[in-house]
Amino acid sequence: MSARPAFITSQASSPKRLLASALGLALLPVAAHATNDVATDKPQEDQVKKLEGVKVEATTITSTSPKFTAPLLDTPRAVTVIPQSVIQQTGSTSLVEALRTVPGITFGAGEGGNPNGDRPFIRGFDSQSSLFIDGVRSSGSQSREVFDIDQIEVTKGPSSAYTGRGSVGGSVNLVTKMPKAQNFVAGSVGVGTDDYRRGTVDWNQSVNDSVAFRINAMAHENDIPGRNGPDFSRWGFAPSVTFGMNSATSVTLSYYHMQSDDEPDSGIPYNNPFAATSPYAYLNGNGEPIKVPRDTYYGWKARDFQKQKNDIGTIRIQHDFGSGWLLRNSTVYARSTNDYIWTQPDDSQGNFLLNGGVWRRNNNRISATTAITNQTDLTGEFQTGSVKHTFATGVEISNEKTNRTSYLVDPATSATDTHNTGSITNGACSSKYGIGAPSGYWCTSVINPNPNDPFYGQIIGGQNPNHISTDTRSVWAFDTAELSEQWLVNLGVRYDNFSTRSTATTTTTGAVAKVSNDSSFWNYQAGVVYKPSKNGSIYLSYGTSSNPPGVDAGDGADGISVSNEDLKPETSKNLELGTKWDVLNNRVSLTAAIFRVEKNNARVATTGVRGGPMANVGKQRVDGIELGISGNITEQWQVFAGYTYLDSELVKVSVASPGDKGNQFPNTPKNSATLWTTYAITPAFTIGGGAYYMDKTFGNTANTKWVPGYTRFDAMASYAINRHFNLQLNVQNLTNKYYFDKAYASHYATVAPGRSAILSANFKF
Repeated sequence: MSARPAFITSQASSPKRLLASALGLALLPVAAHATNDVATDKPQEDQVKKLEGVKVEATTITSTSPKFTAPLLDTPRAVTVIPQSVIQQTGSTSLVEALRTVPGITFGAGEGGNPNGDRPFIRGFDSQSSLFIDGVRSSGSQSREVFDIDQIEVTKGPSSAYTGRGSVGGSVNLVTKMPKAQNFVAGSVGVGTDDYRRGTVDWNQSVNDSVAFRINAMAHENDIPGRNGPDFSRWGFAPSVTFGMNSATSVTLSYYHMQSDDEPDSGIPYNNPFAATSPYAYLNGNGEPIKVPRDTYYGWKARDFQKQKNDIGTIRIQHDFGSGWLLRNSTVYARSTNDYIWTQPDDSQGNFLLNGGVWRRNNNRISATTAITNQTDLTGEFQTGSVKHTFATGVEISNEKTNRTSYLVDPATSATDTHNTGSITNGACSSKYGIGAPSGYWCTSVINPNPNDPFYGQIIGGQNPNHISTDTRSVWAFDTAELSEQWLVNLGVRYDNFSTRSTATTTTTGAVAKVSNDSSFWNYQAGVVYKPSKNGSIYLSYGTSSNPPGVDAGDGADGISVSNEDLKPETSKNLELGTKWDVLNNRVSLTAAIFRVEKNNARVATTGVRGGPMANVGKQRVDGIELGISGNITEQWQVFAGYTYLDSELVKVSVASPGDKGNQFPNTPKNSATLWTTYAITPAFTIGGGAYYMDKTFGNTANTKWVPGYTRFDAMASYAINRHFNLQLNVQNLTNKYYFDKAYASHYATVAPGRSAILSANFKF
């Protein structure tokens, strides 16, 4: 693991020791019991694990989303559920890794204005601001863990009726682990290549018939395989307790804390740095990343870092009135911080073509986002004549505040030169400064960069403060009307009142800019479901979304500014025809859908100047096909797979960029497919594998920056020693494929991890 800069402190080591001690204490009694089990127990058939949670019966009483008023089989909407078993079998440790098992989802890269954190694109649209935890919006840029996650639900297509503002391409909901009426201790200890070390504990305990608590904890660190410097280090814990588990009224208190201290990585620059009007444009390549070895790392360890901290406290009160009526109220307070400086290998001046160097441009951000949300859901069933209704209604009140500043990074060229500006600050590695020591290492070799170069400058925080406050008031209602055994109608409506305010101060001039946006909008969901049999459905659905300026609450990629504050919300619609079937005695779920997503008043620039005025005159369209399969084909063979085809088109574009018309969306490959499958050779021995394919992906609307398509393979094998212990070996990126998994719009693409091997000891008793 790389050393941290002297001016950055880490507090991760002490909690890691605490977690290691907890793991050891947990394992002692299990190990003693296992000594007898090895001698007396034989593997049983029930040791063959099932893919629990793949088929989710999403009724108004038991669904993680009360807005789904029918089982997923009868919900007229494409929804993919990633069960905890798939997360565990694939060795996923982050939200990004887990979402890679879903085709049609790509990931956008961060920068300064677009913060470095989870940024999934669903059906071609940025969904960074449409992430939820237990149905409540998760604000603030961050990289999310999965140690406290039971399953992940991906709702696809415009869906503001369900989730409010944003949700143009869809939304992601993380379902956390809550107390259960049983006793167990489970966990995992893993070691692997690239200094991989991870430990988790999941302890659930029933105190009595009415009270149960659960504690999840995690510590993790690893280098990024195949890269020469970046690494991850994080730890977290999540306690929860439920009172009144077997009574009509229950109260659940939960808390989540996770913090990380990473060495970030921004990848490899593109090979076409010069503008078309530049006299050097003839030197440009075809737009893909430059050809350098995978371990070429342009970061600067003495300067770069990324620290995040997330805290979430929840109070959930639930009352069952009987006869199918349930009231749930959730109050959530969340705070997330994102603090980083990281090197972007900027070649906007054509350094590597002219001088053999790359400018170590710094991207930075200091942000703290707090959000308090109160959400009430009422679900129930009633009859009108011969028609049965399953109903859900609710109200949400929330306030989100973001305080954001930046760093002034002094471009010194030596220990005695602390005020050198010149060509270093504008990115040209000119002959005046050269490469390496003469430039103070701001310019490094494109072929042989040294991430351990010294840093002579000063770092001053608190620059250009910006305060953003966002208030939301929402109300909604959904109804599934069962007209007969064959026909169902699903209707939903939501009203949002959205208000955001931003006050930004420029440190150097003292200038203050105040911008705001107030929007009110309705969104709708409508669907008709025909059931040719109890285990199948055919549906036609229509849904809308609204995306006002400032949807990111001040800490995302869709902020409010002078250029867009007066604009109306972008509106989009989704028309979808699909079918869902539970086959093989309901062991396997099959899904298929064809759809069109249209955004008719997209915000586009009216001039070629970055940050210039914008107008609601753009139009974007995606036509697509999705196929999915999940479940147990046999008692031994399990599958979780899908395919997505996306035909995206910029139909109306900015007058400043007329050449973009007809182009493909950024971060929207035409074809993508995923497969994860396991087979139990014996009751104790299981093998598995994964294949992930993605087409060529563009980084910008001009389609001049792109990354090649790829196919990646993973492998897994597990052996159950007894009913308490099993060993699991994961080999990720089995062929050590060199590929890129994020394409930024202008400067660079992010390198995906190389091959790694992880051996985990999993236990439960």
